[in-house]
Amino acid sequence: MTEPHRIEIKGLSKRFGPVLAVNDLSFVAEPGRVTGFLGPNGSGKTTTLSMLLGLAKPDAGTATIGGKRYQDIDDPALLIGSSISAEFHPAHTGRAHLDIQRRAIGAPVSRIDEMLALTGISDAAGRKVGGYSLGMRQRLALAAALLGDPKVIVLDEPINGLDPEGIRWIRMFLRHLASEGKTVLLSSHLLSEVAQTVDDVVVIRKGSLAYAGPLSGIQGEQTQPTALIDAADRQALAAALEAAGAHVAGMRGTEALVVTGLEAGQAGQVAFAAGVALTHLSTPRPELEASFLELTGQGSDA
Repeated sequence: MTEPHRIEIKGLSKRFGPVLAVNDLSFVAEPGRVTGFLGPNGSGKTTTLSMLLGLAKPDAGTATIGGKRYQDIDDPALLIGSSISAEFHPAHTGRAHLDIQRRAIGAPVSRIDEMLALTGISDAAGRKVGGYSLGMRQRLALAAALLGDPKVIVLDEPINGLDPEGIRWIRMFLRHLASEGKTVLLSSHLLSEVAQTVDDVVVIRKGSLAYAGPLSGIQGEQTQPTALIDAADRQALAAALEAAGAHVAGMRGTEALVVTGLEAGQAGQVAFAAGVALTHLSTPRPELEASFLELTGQGSDA
């Protein structure tokens, strides 16, 4: 039986003329979890979300929620809250925009004040949206997405342009939504923006899947074992490690040595055999953003 609020992308492809925007893409976003949909600008994220929300037709594959396409769901705007753009009619007030939205989807009028309060923009409800900051427009977009009390929330770049306070707020807010059992899928072109928010990540590169799984999986992927190691006799330690085939370099800002080519345990065994007493031994995890850039082909060798 299909989980009623699971997002499932299966073999999804979309071409615009000569450009293959999405290429045989497959992933899932589960209820009760925040899934980050990540990739550089132009990697196919918005196209994928548009197909999920019935705004674009796939050339191949499916994009479903609870096993159904968006257009086959009864009252989809009440089940799925979405925001693809934080652009609004500049002459409308925040309250007017929400009233138009709630009428369109059949949500009760009481939801307007509830969502204004929930997103922290009640004081700005009577102001024209044209005078809103980008952060306030992002909050208004989120308020609109939540008008129908949806079980599935799909947001395109919701953190873009927010100040640090706004980023902290939306992180906590999205975690709260997931804690209520809702499925939360949000896109971003920066992993660092959402690293403290998401449970799972889907990384795409040029429309194709580069990684799908828990956030920890990105950090755990290393091409070569690396160790940080130190000893009172660093010269003897370095000589022993190099003799064992490792590459040894100094670590910026510290006296510890960076060892490539040997795992931490192996480096420790080499030091023990050489009679060198260690003062430090650890396996560093790669920088999260560096790993993300490598996955998406944005590293220095891309």
